[in-house]
Amino acid sequence: MNVLLVSANRERDPYPVFPIGLSFLAGPLARAGHNLSVLDLCFEKDPQAALADALAGNCPDAIIVSLRNLDNVTWPDCRSYLPGLRTIVETCRVCGTVIVGGSGFSLMPLEILAAVGADYGVAGEGEEVLPLLLACIDSGADASGLPGVVVAGASSFVPPRLISRICSPERSLFNVDRYHREGGMANVQTKRGCPFSCSYCTYPHLEGRVMRLRPIEDILAEISSLVNDYGVSYLYFVDDIFNYPTDFASQLCRAMKAARLPVNWSAFINPDFITVELMDDMLAAGCDAVEFGSDSGSQRMLKNLRKSFTVEDLRMASRLCRDMGVDFAHYMLFGGSGETRETILESFALMDELRPTAVIAMTGIRIYPDTALYHTAIAEGIITAGQSMLEPVFYISPSIRDCCAELITSEAMKRKNWVVPGLQVNASSAMLDAIRLFKVRGPLWKMIKGLGRSHHRPLS
Repeated sequence: MNVLLVSANRERDPYPVFPIGLSFLAGPLARAGHNLSVLDLCFEKDPQAALADALAGNCPDAIIVSLRNLDNVTWPDCRSYLPGLRTIVETCRVCGTVIVGGSGFSLMPLEILAAVGADYGVAGEGEEVLPLLLACIDSGADASGLPGVVVAGASSFVPPRLISRICSPERSLFNVDRYHREGGMANVQTKRGCPFSCSYCTYPHLEGRVMRLRPIEDILAEISSLVNDYGVSYLYFVDDIFNYPTDFASQLCRAMKAARLPVNWSAFINPDFITVELMDDMLAAGCDAVEFGSDSGSQRMLKNLRKSFTVEDLRMASRLCRDMGVDFAHYMLFGGSGETRETILESFALMDELRPTAVIAMTGIRIYPDTALYHTAIAEGIITAGQSMLEPVFYISPSIRDCCAELITSEAMKRKNWVVPGLQVNASSAMLDAIRLFKVRGPLWKMIKGLGRSHHRPLS
């Protein structure tokens, strides 16, 4: 079959993100004998015209559309991506069978498929099931029994099955160079699965709770290809947590050092699993920055958010970064269950103490089905059971709902290393575009050290 792969993501703040999900699908589909073409809408000035050209030029029998996110997960300046997806599906359906997938789709498969009008959807990992679905479409067979496949009009589907081996992504059909040039990095995934239980998080739902590790030799081969074939000089490991399991992280870093790969890189790490020895391995392998998904500087809030670490862990991990000269950022998530004015100020005080390179803070927590936060929101009457979550609903603790935006903005503006995207503190699109002019390699937050003062653009 002629198959057109469409990346629907057009979000470019803070970076344009390479469509790694589609690149993981390209290899299995090509090996199954399909003729592949790709349309990446991220850089298209006129996405509808580009889509029309791709459909006319490739005459696809099937169009696979990947939805990375449902929305930008940013309160109060929230943008839904579903209208754009609906337009793409409507345009494609006159040309061929339309299949929707991706992490965004997998959050609410039945609801999204009904909302956008596609023929099929694939929830969860598609590497194994997509070739089977295309075979069913080609032969006219019933696909409703395939794991993870949602058929238009169905009220249920067979749950997705996790794949046992994660193969390397196939990037040759994609514009790797432009993402590296304009985004400052290339993304690499070393594992899937998350065994942790953060109250709001969808990773265990999307990837399962069992950690599945890629063979280190495959990861090294992928990085070597990025360096040698595409001129990549900076990587971002997109794993939910890079340093867990710790022995795997150490083995990978030592293998990267032995291979003498000329790259620098950064990753999200858990402060509960960082040691001097592991940090030594990471630095020797080219790491020059780390990000902590800290969420709060209040011990009470860490417990409420069901984090696996403590405030003391945050202190120790931050001290290690400072002592070893590593740029580091803490990501804060304000507004969770039990958040008060006092716990917010605790977080600001702890960040003052830890002195990170940057603090990136989000206000309000996007509510997703089947998370602990979802059930808390129902119990507190913030949402009702059965309420659609397609349009973003944010949990903000009732005790701070009326004051959180003003409090967080005023406190962040006193500190030049804070970035608050939803409240436009050091985070406007114009500011990010200006920073990109310096051809930054790696996280843009590393540039915040050069700010003379904080900048704020109030929401219109």
